[in-house]
This record gives sequence, C-alpha cells and structure tokens, in this order.
Amino acid sequence: MTVARRDLLLGSAVVGLAGGIAPARGFAATAIPANGAGALPMPAPTDRLPAALPVQDAARVLMDRGWLFHEGDIAPAPLDTHNATYVSVKAGNARGAAAVDYDDSDWQAVDLPHDWASFQPFVKTANVAQGYRPRGIGWYRRSFRLDPALRGRRIELEFGGIATNATLWVNGSVVAHNFSGYNAIRIDLTPFARFGDEANVVAVRVDAEAMEGWWYEGAGLYRHVWLGDYAPVSIATDGVHCDPRKGADGWHVPVTATLTSIAASEAGVTVEARLLDPQGKVVAQGQATATVPSLDEATAHLDLSVTDPVLWSIERPVLYTVQVRLLRDGQVADERRVPIGFRTIRFDAARGFFLNDKSVKLKGVCLHQDHAGVGTAIPDALIGWRLERLKAMGCNAVRSSHNAPTPELLDWCDRLGLVVMDENRQFNPAPEYRAQLEWLVRRDRNHPSVIMWSVFNEEPMQGTPSGVEMVKRMAHWVRALDDSRPVTAAMNGAFFDPVNVAQVVDVTGFNYYQGDYDRYHRLNPTKPMTSSEDTSAFMTRGAFASDPVRHIASSYDDEAASWGDTHRGAWKKIAERPYVAGGFVWTGFDYHGEPTPYEWPTIASFFGIMDLCGFPKVAFDIHRAAWVDDEAVVAVAPHWSWPGREGQPTKVMVLSNAERVVLRLNGKTVGEAVVDRLMGNEWTIPYAPGRIEAIAYRGGREVARAVHETVGAPVALRLTPARTVMAGDSEDAQAITIDAVDARGRHVPTANLMTRFAIEGGAIIGVGNGDPNSHESEKASERSLFNGLAQMIVRPDAGRGRITIRATADGLKPATLRLDRLGVPARAQVPVLAAETDVRDWRRSPPLAAKPSPDLAPAASDNNGWAFVRAGTPTPAEAAGWRVYRASVTPRRAVAARGGTLRLASVGGMASLWVDGVMVAEKRDPKPGPMTATLPSGAGKRTIVLIVAGLGNIESGLLGRVTVAPR
Repeated sequence: MTVARRDLLLGSAVVGLAGGIAPARGFAATAIPANGAGALPMPAPTDRLPAALPVQDAARVLMDRGWLFHEGDIAPAPLDTHNATYVSVKAGNARGAAAVDYDDSDWQAVDLPHDWASFQPFVKTANVAQGYRPRGIGWYRRSFRLDPALRGRRIELEFGGIATNATLWVNGSVVAHNFSGYNAIRIDLTPFARFGDEANVVAVRVDAEAMEGWWYEGAGLYRHVWLGDYAPVSIATDGVHCDPRKGADGWHVPVTATLTSIAASEAGVTVEARLLDPQGKVVAQGQATATVPSLDEATAHLDLSVTDPVLWSIERPVLYTVQVRLLRDGQVADERRVPIGFRTIRFDAARGFFLNDKSVKLKGVCLHQDHAGVGTAIPDALIGWRLERLKAMGCNAVRSSHNAPTPELLDWCDRLGLVVMDENRQFNPAPEYRAQLEWLVRRDRNHPSVIMWSVFNEEPMQGTPSGVEMVKRMAHWVRALDDSRPVTAAMNGAFFDPVNVAQVVDVTGFNYYQGDYDRYHRLNPTKPMTSSEDTSAFMTRGAFASDPVRHIASSYDDEAASWGDTHRGAWKKIAERPYVAGGFVWTGFDYHGEPTPYEWPTIASFFGIMDLCGFPKVAFDIHRAAWVDDEAVVAVAPHWSWPGREGQPTKVMVLSNAERVVLRLNGKTVGEAVVDRLMGNEWTIPYAPGRIEAIAYRGGREVARAVHETVGAPVALRLTPARTVMAGDSEDAQAITIDAVDARGRHVPTANLMTRFAIEGGAIIGVGNGDPNSHESEKASERSLFNGLAQMIVRPDAGRGRITIRATADGLKPATLRLDRLGVPARAQVPVLAAETDVRDWRRSPPLAAKPSPDLAPAASDNNGWAFVRAGTPTPAEAAGWRVYRASVTPRRAVAARGGTLRLASVGGMASLWVDGVMVAEKRDPKPGPMTATLPSGAGKRTIVLIVAGLGNIESGLLGRVTVAPR
C-alpha cells in the first residue's frame, strides 16, 4: 500500500465509515501504526469479528448479568435476644446483607466483569500503589432458580476472580473464604441448592482494602462467574490433562481424566478420548475404564498416538482439540473439549530457548491486567485486541505479572502465537497458598502458549536457606502436576550468594542486574537463564522534552529507572548474548498505580511501550525495528508540528530493520547512515516546517518509508474503530480512537481539547487518553485529547442493528461513526429473576382441635413446640383439625412505600390469610389452590398468619411458594 493510499483509507474509514474498508491482512494490516504523512498512529479498522474463544465445558453457563452491588460495608443489627443468638449460628441463617431475605432493592444493578475502583475519583490520601483510588469494602448479591430436574446432579459455581479478600454465602450459609484476588473460587452448590420456585441467593462481601500487589488491583467481581450442572458422576473441573509429548517413538497425547462423584454408590464408567485436527477430523482415539467411589475421585489414563501432527508455533499457532467424554451405562454423562498444540520446548544454557528445535529469542513484555476506562474488568475481546497490538510490534512472549492471568488471556495467546511465562502470586508453601499454586498449574497446563512456571517475583528471601526450602517445595508440587515445562523464579539479586533459589529452579530468571549476565553464565555454564524483567524506561506518549515539574518524560528513550536501562540499551544486552533466552520488558502497556518516577498528581506508570489506551509510544517503533523480521520497518520521531521552534536544533530518531536509511527534509537529504537496528539512528537538524521522511533501503532498493508533515490547526474530530462490525451479543467490546484533524484531514498530534460523546445501539463503558497525570473520570461521556488522542471502550446492545457514535468539541466539526451490529447469538446466561421477596421460613403450630385465633403464637423462646417449616413443604394427611402458620417479613422499600401483592402459589385446605391481625383473603375450597392479597404500604416488620383447616385425608398447608412483589 502506498503512503497516499493508506492516508486515504484512514481518512475515509472514520467519517461515518462512508468509504469501503479494505479487509485486514494478518497482523501487518491490523496493528501496525500508519506511517503516512499526518496519518493516525493506530491501525486501520478490520471488517470482521474476532474468532470466538473456545468452549471447553458446555455444561457451564455464564452468570454475569443481574448482579446487585452496594459500595461500603453493611454491619448486621446487634443480636438482642437469646433466641436471635441461637438461630443466628445455625446453617442457612446468615445475618445482614448475607441473609437470604435481605432488602437489596435499592442496590445498584451491575453486570460483570465489574471493577468498582475504576469508578472512583483520584484522592491524594488514598494508597499510592493502587493509583490513589479508594477501594474499601463492597457487597454483591444475585438470585437464581434451579430446575427441579437438576435435583441429584452436581451443581458448581465458579468465580473467576474477586479483588480481593472475599466471603461468600449461598442461601444463608458461608460456603467460602478466599484470600487472593487472582485465583478462581469454586463452590460445590449441591448440598446448599434449592430447586423449583424457591430462589437461590448468593451474597459476596469483598474486602478490597486487602492488597497483594504494589500496583492497581481493582475491586470486586472483575472476572466471569459460571454456573455448571453435571451428572452425578462427572469430569472434575480442570480435570483433564492432555498436554502433548514427543518421545522416541513419535508424538503422543497422554490423557488423564480426574473423575468425581456425588452418586450414592460407586460407579463404573468409561472414558473416551478423541483427537481432532484443526478441521475437526478424528486422527486418534482411545478408551479407558474406571471405578469412581461415592463422594470421592478417581482417575482414568489413556494415550493417543498421532503421526506427524502440524506443529504449533509463534508464526503458525495451529490448534488441535482433545474431546474427552465420560460414558456411564453407555450414555454420555459429561464432555470436555480441550484445545492443545503440538510443540517442543527447551532451554539451553548456551543457546537460549528452543521452540520445535528452532532457536527463538523471547521478545517479551510484562503485563498487568488493567486498561484505561475499565480498570481490571477487561472484556474478553479487549484482551485479544491488546495482545494483537503486542504481536504487531514483533512481541512473541508475555509474562503474567505477577499473578495468575485471566484464562481468556491464555486462550488468546494460544490463538495468536504468543508464549507465556505463567506466574504465581503468593510466595508461600502453606496449605492455602499451595492450593493456589496447584490450581494455577491444573488450570493452565494444557495451553501450548505456556512455556514456563514462575513461582515468585522479587522475594527478599531468595538468598536464604528458608527461601530455598520454600522454592524446593513449590517447584516439586508444580513438577508433580506438569513435568513438561521448566520452573523459574524472577530474582532481583542473590544470584551469587552461597545459598539462593536459582540452585533449585530449572531456569534462572533475572529481574534487571543485566551487568551480571556474563559473570553468572561464566560461573554457571550449565544453567539456562532468561531476563524475566528488564528495561523500566520512562516515556510520556507524544512528549519530546522532559519536564520534571509537570511530570513529563521525554519519548527519546533517554530516561530510565536507576535499576533499569533504556529500551534500546536493555534489549541490546539481551540480543547480543545467545545464552540469555530473551527478555520481558517492563511493561507492554502503562498501568494504573505504582506511579513511577513521579507520584501525586501522577496516577499511573510511565513504563509502557504503549500507554494506558494502547496508543504507541516511540518505544513501540524501537521494538518493532528490533523484533520484526518478516517485513520492512521504518519509523521517524518526533512528529513534525512545532510552531515557534523554527530554526531550533531538533533531534530526529529513525528506527528501522533495513540496511540503510536516508533522512530527508522538504526533499533535501539531511542524513544518511547504515542502520543500527538495536540503537536506532539519530540526527540533530534545524526544525523547518514541511515534510520529513525516512526512507529505508535493502539491497539498494527502497523497502519502506515513514513520513511526518507539519499540520494545520484542528478543524474537525475523527472517530476510528478497531473494527467496523460488532457482535450484537451485549458482550463484545472494542476501542474507538478519537482524534482531531486539520483542514486536509491529517492527524493533529498536538491537539489537547475536550471532546464529548453520545452513543445509540451500545454503551460507552470507559474512556481514557493515556495521560498518566490526568484526573478526569474514566466513566464519563467526555474526555480530553492528550497529545492528539483519546479513546472510548464501546459495548454493543443485543441484537442486530447499527451503533451510532457522535463526538463533538467546541469550535470543531463533529464526527459520526456508524458500526454494524451483527446478529451474533449471546452466550447463555443464568436468567435474572424478577424483583420479589420469598417468604420462605414459617413456624407451624401443633394440630389444634378448635379454630384458633390469628393471635396464637409460640412463646419467645419456644424452639421446640412449633415446627420450623419452609414454604412448599406440605403437612401430611392427618386427623381433621387446624394449623396456624406464622411468618414475618419486612417488605422491601418499594413495597413499604407503595404497597405490594402477597401471593401464595398453592394452599391445601380451607384457609384464611391475615396480615398484622387483619384478614386479607379467604379460601373456602379445600382443594389445593392459590391465594392472593394486597399487602398495604407501611414500613417495618409485617406478621403474616395463615390458618388452615385440614380435612384429614389430603396434604394441607403451604404447598408452594409465597412471595411479596411490588405493585
């Protein structure tokens, strides 16, 4: 594509998308910044949806919709009587916001993923490491029903991640405590579940004051929640291990299936495994049998041989699928479909990392899990977009810093061809933290992208005997679950101490200390090593002069932390040493929190190759030049719009992977040099408005050109999507770029003005501009351009149609963007229940010979004379007589204010219904039937009494659900 054509494409693609959008060609067309004169420094839009992520377990259904959220803690009322104390410690009788019947009617409705910290203002007194955002305590609640047909099946609820410490209740019983924000929490709901009309209530108290990291960690239910139902004998979650191996006899896939049972007796089952190639063809299959004890686990083992599979690689990430089915009595009871990749990995002490016996330098970045506008609640599609941005600059490796990543990140890495250093959070071999480490390995060990397990990051005990003993145990547990990948630890010192953890890991991880590479290799010639973290350089996107007073760092790659190096210097030390397997730049993106090198009012880091929004800094082109091998790269910095600086010396950087570059200003050659791919080429020339261009040559032939022009004043806004289509599933998300253009349609890199947004057919879930010093809200419908750019994150409404986005700014022509919303079916969600209160818990009198008064009640301390019964529990046929059923309910605030409707789904026997001593309904037919009455408005506890006359020959009483609903 010529420079002129690329400019035209970008210009037409973003004004209402009136012009046609050329389909993207791989990563080169979707993620490489445009280098044309005045072009937007973001990729041209694609015209297709991203590929769907795999469904490994079809029995799981999302439960992301319909949550209610309350910010702040809720203390239960004091216990004021002996009976209240007695009842409070019984199963199912949680108090306060964890109680089944707690009034949450005025809580905020939210969908997941949800990070409530991302909604907070920046407060100077809040924790600096968390980005000056208050976190505190919050509550979530969700109700759902289970079909009676599910009774007897195994019901499991999984929270993908909760930041940070959490207590979870189901139906008034505590079911879990969790003390990490990064591991999944799995709850066997089977013994707590209620079926039919009676709703299940989940309550979660989240203490986000607890911190595990020194970076922004978010707050709340920031990953997916899943509800699964399984046969009584089923495959355990993460219970399939099928990582391919290559032996002397060729390739094979050892399959181990962990089986679990809630059945009443042991069960004999058959496990069937089939290997499917990328086209879905069966290329190998096998069976094994197992006997699964009741309320216990068993394993089944089998092996699939395969001849000459297509290998998974960074350039061609080919995935196969292992389909595992559990058969009981000849019928399929459970199934998993696990994507796998055939590849070999090894770390060589002299020559670094090998993938499929090919030397591969790890060109990696460290990542934290947050993005502008959404914090840690990153939609799945946005995770994929961020990784595509990395792949476009030649990145081939990701380190999950410093915690277990969301599983969707690994799914994307499998598909995009990125290898992963998978990192544990807590350095602790105590039972709770051992369980977290083992969970991580079980969950992730089938991913071909995962090539290393890291057991810690920068621990002070790394050079002590205690530290060595801790790592020995943790490495042993990892290897027991997965013996195909090496164990490493990201060390920041102690490499030469007499006792240090490098002695008990497979690969030594260097965090910085790059001056010690040679010495370490000389003293440990048989020990593989890699840079697990390097660089820590500072840049403010779009700024080319440092200003410490204003907390601005130059983009010329001349600023770095005292412990690190520039982007060019750090990579040079790695690239020139074949025995260093590669490196992981700190960091791929800027991130909230850990503001470095400045603190307040700075609220984010300056480390990123890209800013908080994924807009490229000069570092992006530095790494493209050093890392991209399969296409010509050239870039020039800075931009060329500097009014008032005419004639002043200006440093110009040219980054390229070609052989020779020529720098021209207004048609005149002002510099020429052999390319220094690692350090770039620099000239200082007097600034003159016009056109500056860098031309790259290889073999005497021009292979690439980068151009900047001096642009005019901004006259209009422009909106550029990542893609022109979105899935109408209410889950998809994408980043939309906002910029200003001059009268010739060229990007204005110096524009800093407020822009405002409106949307139809979707929602704006976050905004940003990449400014680490900005305190503007990230949840507003406006955002200032920062050095020419801003971003909104858009989520579509459900269904087909159009998404229309309009951007305005004072004095500029507005921009309108129209996107097609395709009719893509949404993933199944657990249905959201109507707003109503169940009156579940009743006291039932003994049988009475005479019709009682509605005032009849048990004594205050009587826990034995009157039965505790639940609505829907019939009273068996008995001698004719009377029973009194008593319950109390405090109507939700909406009902208390306006009144409501009291519904008894089914009552057996003749009956009268009383509220606060007043009869409100009567039933004269003894056959089972409903009763409905108006519940008058009024605050406080209401007493409901049902007097039932049983005939003695049929079940009587409360045969169904009892509810109070708003009018």
